[in-house]
Amino acid sequence: MLSFEATAVSTSDTGLAVRARDFEWVVDEPAALGGGDLGPNPVEYTLGSLLGCLNVVVHLVAKERGVTLSSFSAKATGELDPARFMGKSMEARAGYQSIHVTIEVTGDATDEELAEIARISEARCPVSDNIAHETPVSISIVKQVAVEV
Repeated sequence: MLSFEATAVSTSDTGLAVRARDFEWVVDEPAALGGGDLGPNPVEYTLGSLLGCLNVVVHLVAKERGVTLSSFSAKATGELDPARFMGKSMEARAGYQSIHVTIEVTGDATDEELAEIARISEARCPVSDNIAHETPVSISIVKQVAVEV
């Protein structure tokens, strides 16, 4: 079993500095949603995470099947209703209603082989799995204890 961890510190009401291993990145909301537009927002990172994972898995599955991919580009589009996030309605879910991914490749695969690689990759991609299936999430907020020096 592998374990991954990310830590974060708020830089503003909408901005966040995130760290995982030796990497740092910024999360923020666009100006239209009250943010400073200093980086992608969380749901954009979700799409990017999905594409990153699919890049790895599609190449892995293609290699396992003896298929050579000489290029890979992908686009993920998601639709969400911001009403729940904004506290206006609890009718629709807070997250994406649907996500559509289009991957364009060049290589020696037939259309049938690409369809099979897509099917297998979707089933094996950890990010796709987390998005498509319920994952238990536990969130707690605790008061930080001030340390006197």
